[in-house]
Amino acid sequence: MATVDLRTEIREFLSSRRARIAPEQAGLPAYGGNRRVKGLRREEVALLAGVSVDYYVRMERGSLAGASDGVLDALASALQLDEAERDHLFHLARQSTVPSSPRRRRPAVTVRPTLQQVLDAISDAPAWISSGRYDVLAMNQLARALYSPVLADPRRPANAARFVYLSPEAARDFFVDYDRIAGDVAAKLRMESGRNPHDEELIALVGELSTCSELFRQRWASQDVRLHRSGRKRVRHPIVGRLDLDVESLVLPTEPGLHLNVYTAPAGTPTADNLALLASWAATQQTLATELEAHNG
Repeated sequence: MATVDLRTEIREFLSSRRARIAPEQAGLPAYGGNRRVKGLRREEVALLAGVSVDYYVRMERGSLAGASDGVLDALASALQLDEAERDHLFHLARQSTVPSSPRRRRPAVTVRPTLQQVLDAISDAPAWISSGRYDVLAMNQLARALYSPVLADPRRPANAARFVYLSPEAARDFFVDYDRIAGDVAAKLRMESGRNPHDEELIALVGELSTCSELFRQRWASQDVRLHRSGRKRVRHPIVGRLDLDVESLVLPTEPGLHLNVYTAPAGTPTADNLALLASWAATQQTLATELEAHNG
């Protein structure tokens, strides 16, 4: 994936969403079983969206430039888009109005010391800051212990998407719901590509994953998108075993594109006990490392 062809992105996204809707789901007659088109026809989408067939055909061919918010809303309704898909459609439309520009490498992202202080102040829960590309940019001690399998790759910043797709055996051992996690990672990267289609590092990451992972190629081709949201993540940690964690992913308003991720568990549950055990183990490892460094120094 050397470049992002925005027109292709739009065409494939709209056609994939159209193909999944049966006429009866949209309140339209199916006209028997001789339909040659999977899902809705273009003229049916145009009818549902209240636009001309020619106009919808131009949009599906990749031309969203100039489409008003009202038209985009109507199209989102016609295609029964969920919140993430609607946001993605609007991102693609906004990018269509921006003059074409070459890929660009963003300056290296650094996390402000005060944010690292915030992470370190969260002592009872794994917490870290990540980018939309799944780069792990800063962590507290408990997060480093929790995500030790992800950090095994010596490349920095560590990248959770690489772990999921390029270390599949380790990732399947770590994530209880590996298939769902893999789908979510690809969908969130697809969402990020709609926001930042010229991000050189994102393009390189998608290219690397596409080259090295057949599973990623399949998930990427689905055109699915997801928002970074709260949820549940279940892992098998090599030190403390099973952890069923509640996830909060919070956008940092002062740091565009970055998310604060915090994993917790209700008090009195086995996961809360295992998190406490992991925190104790991590503190012991840190003490041993500090003593070893002092001895060698």
